[in-house]
Amino acid sequence: MTWAPQDTKATNKPGMPAFAQAYARWVNAHGGLGGRKLKVITCNDHNDSVAAAKCADRAVEENAVAVVGSYSQYGDTFLPSLEGAGIPYIGGYGVTNAEFTSPLSYPVNGGQPTLLAGLGRELGRSCGPVALVRPDTIAGDELPPLLNSGLRSAGHAAPDDQLADEDATSYDAQSVRALNHSATASSDKGCVVPALGDRTSTFLDSFRRARKGYPAVRTAAVLGSVDQTVINATGGASTYDGSYITGWYPVASDPRWDPMKKVISEQAFGDNRIDPADAGVQTTWIAYTVFKKVVESIGDGAVTADSVRSALNEGLKVPTGGLTPTLQWKFQDVLASVGFPRLVNRAVTLQVVRDGRLVAARKGFIDVTKTLQNADLN
Repeated sequence: MTWAPQDTKATNKPGMPAFAQAYARWVNAHGGLGGRKLKVITCNDHNDSVAAAKCADRAVEENAVAVVGSYSQYGDTFLPSLEGAGIPYIGGYGVTNAEFTSPLSYPVNGGQPTLLAGLGRELGRSCGPVALVRPDTIAGDELPPLLNSGLRSAGHAAPDDQLADEDATSYDAQSVRALNHSATASSDKGCVVPALGDRTSTFLDSFRRARKGYPAVRTAAVLGSVDQTVINATGGASTYDGSYITGWYPVASDPRWDPMKKVISEQAFGDNRIDPADAGVQTTWIAYTVFKKVVESIGDGAVTADSVRSALNEGLKVPTGGLTPTLQWKFQDVLASVGFPRLVNRAVTLQVVRDGRLVAARKGFIDVTKTLQNADLN
């Protein structure tokens, strides 16, 4: 099963369930998983806790062997249902801390913790005052201490935490507040970090109008709030040029994504819901890569929620073609002491916008383990 929010006023990830279905078609056209047919069912969580719980209940009713490559802000709501039924949650988007604490969660990326820690570490070296503009939600409440963990590791002051409605149609007041804090006459330009999901582009529209008359500032973001389509829509060369963006994976133009793009071209050509540059689609690809490896490891045995979970818990190592470090889940990993026992992939990539294009700012991955180990997340 794969679920994600669709047709809502806030963050939408229709490409994730759409890609999951395309992947199933591709797998089945090439002999299935070890000769087995892959059936994918999808669900819309509507960015709503009740709907998210209903998706989990449906996974139980349908005897899903795993929930794979999904997005929801309501981990605290749906994970208990999956735990009760013993259904593993493989490759969630990493939007809530619950995904890094549940023993049945098997994340493929470091979620918001690694992105914000990595971004804060980079901005702490070069920015003046930093303003964070984030949703006034439970998931949004988790963001400031994570960004601050990176800033503090570079000897920088905490960000100014500015709350905003997740589904606003304009952010004029928030833009002015962010500029009043970050736009100073100091030699180090201030930085504004919008972390508003799909509404980041709406914020940038307001911000672009408001910044006239203020000293120059830089913008920075995490992947998921900003991708190439957002940069294009907001006049990337003028608005984002020089901006640092942290991601979990290599840039979309990297040849390591070619196998995923082949699936899209063969089974979803023309489906505009599926963008290979979208971090949700990329996460779903990696999550199904894990699931494929799990099924192969089971051999001729029955593929059930129990056997899938057992394979993952027994130390299965999953290479992802260089898109992440080799993945392996232990009962508790090195970040258990700061509340993230399931966070096994602590690597991020640093990207930068040049001439309106998102490109690699640095080769390889950046390990933020120590940054998060020193974070004050209480």
